[in-house]
Amino acid sequence: MVAYALRRILWTIPVLFFITLVTFSLMHAIPGGPFDREKKLPPEILANLEKKYHLDQPLWKQYVDYIGGIVLHLDFGPSYSSRSRTVNDIIRDHLPVSALLGVVSLAIAIGLGIPLGVIAALKQNTLTDYSCMFFAVLGLSIPNLALGPFLIWIFALKLQLLPVATWGTPQHLILPALTLGISFTAYIARLTRASLLQIIREDYIRTARAKGLPEQIVVIRHMLRNALIPVITYLGPLLAAVITGTFIVETIFAIPGLGRFFISSIGNRDYPVIMGTTLVFALFISAANLVVDLSYAFLDPRIRLR
Repeated sequence: MVAYALRRILWTIPVLFFITLVTFSLMHAIPGGPFDREKKLPPEILANLEKKYHLDQPLWKQYVDYIGGIVLHLDFGPSYSSRSRTVNDIIRDHLPVSALLGVVSLAIAIGLGIPLGVIAALKQNTLTDYSCMFFAVLGLSIPNLALGPFLIWIFALKLQLLPVATWGTPQHLILPALTLGISFTAYIARLTRASLLQIIREDYIRTARAKGLPEQIVVIRHMLRNALIPVITYLGPLLAAVITGTFIVETIFAIPGLGRFFISSIGNRDYPVIMGTTLVFALFISAANLVVDLSYAFLDPRIRLR
């Protein structure tokens, strides 16, 4: 398993290099530039800005210098729209906020989704099953754009139990984490139920029950362990996505996370921020997929990683 993990880590290097090349090419293929405005800048000022940020150099040299800065100094460059900050500053200040929100929302989703899916599967085609799946479908059907303001209206404006928006205290985390977590809960519940229904009729489950094992042991040790493989597969990329920021929820609740910079940098043609946030997202995706693959061997001993 160690050799497999090392190979995967080494393969991540050319993958990240390819992502930087594609992202850099697409950025410069899009019409417009970082200093385009409705009222055009004087040519002298535009030339000075391009010279300051080395945009007057050939594209191949810009790319080589950018990669060199990352490899040698872990420097993602300056931000064109936030002149007083570098991309490193933006990532350092705002990634922890998005990561905290993402981890808490996933904890809510896992803590609610897996038990709902297990209960629905064990009580298949009963009122309990229909009730659990009703809430799951409801969670899937309501987008975050509507759920967030709805939760604000109930808990912040009507009941006045929680703050409306902004960031800074544990109370500010509850509503955005619920907004994200409810939709994830629905996916996890449905995945868990569907996977359990496939496993619940397997021969080894009947054998475990025939041995006289308690139902709790049969469910946790024999059913749930194998049923979690599709759930873990879904959680890997999802974890990377929510840790690097979710634009809609962060905008609704005025959260200073990385997701807002991720999206706004595209409209601003802020090339270094686009490259930096894309690389961070790709790194988290690669790490999450590696963790998912390693967890397969733990959940199912029949799986061998070579």
